[in-house]
Amino acid sequence: MARNWKTICCPVDFSEPTRAALSVAADLCSRLGSGLVLLHVDGAGKVAEELAGGEPVESSLAAWKAEAQRLGASNVISLRVKGQAEIAIVDYAARSGVDLIVMGTHGRMDREKMLAGSVTESVARNAGCPVLTVHPRDVG
Repeated sequence: MARNWKTICCPVDFSEPTRAALSVAADLCSRLGSGLVLLHVDGAGKVAEELAGGEPVESSLAAWKAEAQRLGASNVISLRVKGQAEIAIVDYAARSGVDLIVMGTHGRMDREKMLAGSVTESVARNAGCPVLTVHPRDVG
């Protein structure tokens, strides 16, 4: 069954796994003519700025948007929402009619993650649309 993925969402936390997910999401958008939403969830405060390399989040989002366009995605928007990441991503996707979520994963499981679950795992479990997980080693 062919999917009609018109809108793809790539949640962005500025990590290496997210950079890999961005690459895959932009490629899919280029191939399918889909729109790309780069979604950053404010909730981590200083953590987000540290992951963004000390840059303001807006500047980093603009750079990631430019990178997505360079990689072939032509219709890219970036958004910021507030909240707990795993809830905010699922809520945004449901409200906005997102057809696919592309997320990075570290691919490792430590004791804390085993007990609490990762953001990616929670989104995959609760989203009303498909979720594609990407590990940095899978993107060359």
